[in-house]
Amino acid sequence: MNAFDVIVIGAGAAGMMCAAIAGQRGRRVLLLDHATKIGEKIRISGGGRCNFTNLHCKPENFLSRNPHFCRSALARYTPADFIALVKRHRIAFHEKTLGQLFCDGSATQIIDMLRAECDDGHVGWRTGCEIQSVVRGPDDQGFELRTSTGDFTGTSLVVATGGLSVPKIGASPFGYRLAEQFGLAVVPPRPGLVPLAFDTTELARFGDLSGVSLEAIVSADGPRFRENLLFTHRGLSGPAILQASSYWQPGQPLHVNLLPDHDAHALLAAARQSRVTPASVLAEVLPKRFAQQWTEAMGATRFLAELPEKTVRALAEGLHDWQVKPSGTTGYQKAEVTVGGVDTRGLSSKTMEATAVPGLYFIGEVVDVTGWLGGFNFQWAWSSGVAAGRVV
Repeated sequence: MNAFDVIVIGAGAAGMMCAAIAGQRGRRVLLLDHATKIGEKIRISGGGRCNFTNLHCKPENFLSRNPHFCRSALARYTPADFIALVKRHRIAFHEKTLGQLFCDGSATQIIDMLRAECDDGHVGWRTGCEIQSVVRGPDDQGFELRTSTGDFTGTSLVVATGGLSVPKIGASPFGYRLAEQFGLAVVPPRPGLVPLAFDTTELARFGDLSGVSLEAIVSADGPRFRENLLFTHRGLSGPAILQASSYWQPGQPLHVNLLPDHDAHALLAAARQSRVTPASVLAEVLPKRFAQQWTEAMGATRFLAELPEKTVRALAEGLHDWQVKPSGTTGYQKAEVTVGGVDTRGLSSKTMEATAVPGLYFIGEVVDVTGWLGGFNFQWAWSSGVAAGRVV
């Protein structure tokens, strides 16, 4: 067998980061991936420009059954550390809204940077490599891997196989199965940062608003997010919805404030003496198509002066707290991340090592740590990858 100090499964963001750090420490590292092209999720991210971190990254920007687990890794490898690496490779970047950093050029620059860092650590590569079995070595020391490209042994094994999001680029449950094989619990995965679908009633009322966008405050069972909301032919999307979707559970309502900068009742009340409809008043502060559709759906199509105060107040209250119950998400095909994963109670927050299986590590999206939209998930990949790479 080919013997290595470290074998990393998964040549994505976390896996390449970990392999590079370990290799540059002088460890003999092998990086395996079932895909023939590395870093595909990096390549398609951020509209092809890779939102590689966020200036305001903090533990509160992450979901996990143990919300404190991510603190150690994030504190020891920060956005500033990754930005320094990007600058060292002379990759130009810019800040968008809310601290989000993107490449000026292409996301492939980040892939090339990670590949170069791995080359500096003399990391070995096997792509298009199907793993057939993983077992403990003799006397429970190290690991033996049987693959389509040969058999390998490693003193340490790092699992960086990602989650179930974006199956078209090869997402699979392999990492969860491996965790369970070695006795680790897995928090049931579900799609995160994903559009939400209307039920048939809401679809009939608002389905033809596809393409309409407005700024809103959205919440499920978690933080309130103020960003754009987008109506689609199936339901709701846009940054505000994607953020809230990671907290949403089936059967829960979403709470949507469609007029965060205005007092809807005051706007409508001020026009009560005029011969105008609610739609025409609301069209001054909301997209015209939406204002028309909303008032029709609420049965408020007559002139304001003709509407009972109770109807006007209900219309206003609905604009500030539209409670919509999605029928579900649009699935892993449209999800940017996977919520859930390897239970952090079985891992060291400092090293990412499985506490009951010495030498076995889990990093990146396969772990039950999920970031908000805006570069946070990449920062978790870098931070968790470094945490393991420094000790394997």
